[in-house]
Amino acid sequence: MADHPVKFNVEYPPSLSRGLLLLRTFLGIFYVMIPHGFCMFFYGIAAGFVMFIAWWAVLFTGKYPEGMFRFVEGLFRWQSRVNGYMMFMTDKYPPFSGKE
Repeated sequence: MADHPVKFNVEYPPSLSRGLLLLRTFLGIFYVMIPHGFCMFFYGIAAGFVMFIAWWAVLFTGKYPEGMFRFVEGLFRWQSRVNGYMMFMTDKYPPFSGKE
């Protein structure tokens, strides 16, 4: 199997904050999901158009354009960080970007 440039690693945290656990459980929709969800909604629409254009590029050239790949990869990174935070896998608040 070929080595892919995208890797998903989640480190097991030695301890998690109980206060943040309660905060995320009861107020996570307000301080995490509304701002991140709003931004990711529009980013997702843009990524959908980019993937459509990239599909045609792959069809005719046989290669996924690097810039388009990085754009869509950024959305998946951001979504993974928000999901990990909301599923109590980490206490680190996810940044508003898909950068490493």
